[in-house]
Amino acid sequence: MDFSPYLLAIVLAWVAAQGSKFLINSVRSSGPIDYRQLYTSGSMPSSHSASVIAMMSIIGLRDGIDSAVFGLVTLFAAIVMYDAFMVRRSTGEQGEAIQALIKEQKSKVRSPRAAKGHEPLEVAVGALIGLIVGLGVFLITK
Repeated sequence: MDFSPYLLAIVLAWVAAQGSKFLINSVRSSGPIDYRQLYTSGSMPSSHSASVIAMMSIIGLRDGIDSAVFGLVTLFAAIVMYDAFMVRRSTGEQGEAIQALIKEQKSKVRSPRAAKGHEPLEVAVGALIGLIVGLGVFLITK
């Protein structure tokens, strides 16, 4: 049974990034292992960036960088990565500020979840993982 190299690159990049995130946070933490790190967003590295760059690289390598699909996936990757370190990071910081205000005021309002975005370095490392995975999948499936 053959697997799509496109889907394989995306899945492997996500697994590599989330697995790295889990390992990094497990080593940094002195408490019990937090298995939620296997699926939560935010932190080092960005699995969103890894996935879209893996997709972009495998499409570029297999279909050419002059293909319409490569142009589309490049735009999609830029939007996803911009969102990760500009929009989601900003809303996460706002969420944390709201949580602090609710706690400070001893309000009975339920504290909202603060979605974590990424620092630029986390996005860059995720993109590097995606590039490596995309190249690896290309080499083993060509």
